[in-house]
Amino acid sequence: MEGKRPQKRRVLFVCVHNAARSQMAEAFLNDLAGDSFSAESAGLEPGQLNPIVVEAMREEGIDISGNATKSVQSMLDEGRTYDHVITVCDESSAARCPVFPGDALRSHWSFDDPSKFTGSEQEKLEKIKVVRDQIKHRLERWLKEER
Repeated sequence: MEGKRPQKRRVLFVCVHNAARSQMAEAFLNDLAGDSFSAESAGLEPGQLNPIVVEAMREEGIDISGNATKSVQSMLDEGRTYDHVITVCDESSAARCPVFPGDALRSHWSFDDPSKFTGSEQEKLEKIKVVRDQIKHRLERWLKEER
C-alpha cells in the first residue's frame, strides 16, 4: 500500500525589487530543501535581476540567470497561498508587504540591500557574497528549526 506523499510547504520570500535578496533565498531554499519546501519570491516593486547577484549565486553552483522578477501583487491577484511569507528587506519595506490570505506564518529577516552597494563591480560582488552567505546560513538555521 502506497502512502500519500507529504505536501511541500510553500514559502514566499519578499523584498523590494525581487532583484537580489529574495531571489537568493528562493534559490537556496529550493536547492537545500526542495524535497520538502517549494519556494518562490516576489517584490513590492519588481525591478531587474541584479547581474552581480547572478554571478555570486553561480559561484555557489546555482544558476538564477533565467529567473524573472515577480510582483507580490500579481501573486495575491492569482490567489496564491503560502505556509510561510518571509520578508528579507529592511523593516520599513517589510511593513509594506501585503497580508496573504490563509494561515501563512510571517517572518522578517533583515539583510542589506545590494542595490545600495557602491564601489567597483568587484567590490560590489564581495559585499553581495557576504549577504549571500548570510541568507544561506539563516536558511540553514531555519531549516533545522522547521524539521
